[in-house]
This record gives sequence, C-alpha cells and structure tokens, in this order.
Amino acid sequence: MSKSLLILILAFVFSGIVSAQNLILPRVSPQSSVSQKIGLTEIRVNYSRPAVKGRKILGELVPYNIVWRAGANENTTISFSDDVTIKGAKLPSGVYGFHTIPGEDEWILIFNKVNTAWGSFFYDENEDALRVRVKPEHSEYNEWMQFDFNNITASSVDINLKWENFKISFSVAMDLHKIVLDNFRKQLVNVEGFSWQANLQAAKYCADNDVELGMGLDWVEKSILRNENFDNLSVKSRLLRMIGKTDEADKTLQKAFSIATEASINTYGYELLGQGKVEEALKMFYNNVDNFPDSWNVYDSLAEALEKAGDKDSAIKNYSEALERAPDSQKQRIEKTIEALSKK
Repeated sequence: MSKSLLILILAFVFSGIVSAQNLILPRVSPQSSVSQKIGLTEIRVNYSRPAVKGRKILGELVPYNIVWRAGANENTTISFSDDVTIKGAKLPSGVYGFHTIPGEDEWILIFNKVNTAWGSFFYDENEDALRVRVKPEHSEYNEWMQFDFNNITASSVDINLKWENFKISFSVAMDLHKIVLDNFRKQLVNVEGFSWQANLQAAKYCADNDVELGMGLDWVEKSILRNENFDNLSVKSRLLRMIGKTDEADKTLQKAFSIATEASINTYGYELLGQGKVEEALKMFYNNVDNFPDSWNVYDSLAEALEKAGDKDSAIKNYSEALERAPDSQKQRIEKTIEALSKK
C-alpha cells in the first residue's frame, strides 16, 4: 500500500471518529413544553428548565436590567393559535421568542418576532412585536424553573413563570365569540355547510350567546332549507324574538310545534331548564304529556322539572306515573328518586 493511500485512509477514519463523538447527551437544563386550550385557542410554551443548584438567581445568575432568555439554551417560545391581548395590548397569532428584562420592582416581558435564536445573545429590539410590564411576586420555592397556567376562564388565562422564590405572571385574553364565529364561517363553506345540523349549531350558538343574531338567522334559514324540523324552527323563533320580531317568532314556534316529535319537545324542555327558564320548560313537558300520554319518559321529564320548581307533591305524582309505564331498566332509578323526595 502506498504511503499517500495510507494517509488518505487514516484521515477518513479519523474524520469518522471525530464526527461520531457528537453524541446526544442528557441536557443539564431539560427541554419542556406546556400548553393550554382556551375556547378554540391553543397556547403553548416551549422552554428549557434550569435548576437553582444552590445559586442565587435574581441579581446574580440572572442580572437585573439585562435581557434574559426566560430559560436556558434556545429561545423560550410562546405560540398563540389566534389573535390575543396581553395585559390589554393586541398580539397577532404566531410563535414568538420570549425574553424578559428583570428588575427589582418591575419586569419587562418581550414577545419577539424571531423565535429560532439561541437564547438572548442575538436578541434585536427592532424585532419586538410587543412589550409589557409586570410586577414580580414572591412564590413558593421551585428548584426547577417552570411555566404554568391558572385563573382559567372561557376567554382568558394567566401564564406564570416560577423559579427559586419568585414568580411573574401575565394575563392573556381572546375574543372568544369572534374566534368561534370565524371558525364557523370557515367550516360552513366546506362539506359541513351541506349539513342542516351544522348550520343549526352555528345559529344556536348565536342565540345562546346573544351575538351576531342576523348571522344566526342566515344560518338557521340554511338549516331549514335542508331539513325543516322542530329544532331549527324553534331556534329561528328564538332569534326572531331576540331581534324584536315577536309576531313572526310566535308563528314560527306554532309551526315548530305542529311538526314536533316527543323527543324534540323533550330536548327543547331540557334546554329551557338549562337556561333557568323553569316555567317555560314546564309548559313544554306538560305539552308532551298531553300529546304522548302513554310514554313513561314524558312523565319522568315533567317530574324532574316540577322537582326543580319546588313542587314536590306533583313531582312524586308524575314520577309514579312514569314508574307504572317505565321499562325494567328504569324502575329502580325512579323508585329511588321517589323515595328520596318523600323523605324531604
């Protein structure tokens, strides 16, 4: 073997050994991810979790008044699937590099458009999408830095960063109804738009939440066009009443009752109960008893509504009527209900 060929082979082997030394090893600050869904909006935080390890964090390991990556290693990132507001300031949907400027009495939280950097070493203020100011708080001891969520509502949540004995928190809110309705619009121009049930769901959301009532009427009309039934006619009646068209609402509801089934009236009655409209629900259940006197379920539902109305004696009477007609699978439940009511 020639000397030059031997040198070439040794160089190739050595380069292979060097590249093979790039092993995947455990991180000192392990990667972590937390997420929370609020309505239809997903919020996710990706970060690396450093430990205290007996060190003083604020003012030493993490200096005051200097940009800090809010974690270790690569950018800590926060993503929002929809537009949000943070402490009242608007922030578009997207993935942001999350940085902070800690202070003794106040922190600056930074949402930066660059989310692929290593830490804050290449941070550029000109790429900031939003800055907000928060007050640091005392917290129970946390050896490992962590993000979490609390104070969850239907349209807001607080995000917390905790480490050592400190905590910073900021509130995130979203326009729930706008997000939901925008989502409906997208779905209802796809295959879901051919479904009377999907159009009805969208219309009912508008009625239940008293939002975009005109749009709700458009959707319920499409539902009726595909399959006219008690469910969509009753929602149309609700929407008409909500915009002040009482006469048209009454006529629509009469038409709904003319084609109603036992099940549809029963479901409508329970919807009214869920809205706290007990008297209106009772009318529905009494109507079902008149129209379907041989059904055990109509008496059972009426009894439940009477129980909620505080009429114990009438409730027991109707539970007893249900018991006489009920299938064996329901008798034990009804008997126990009557027994419990009788003891009150």
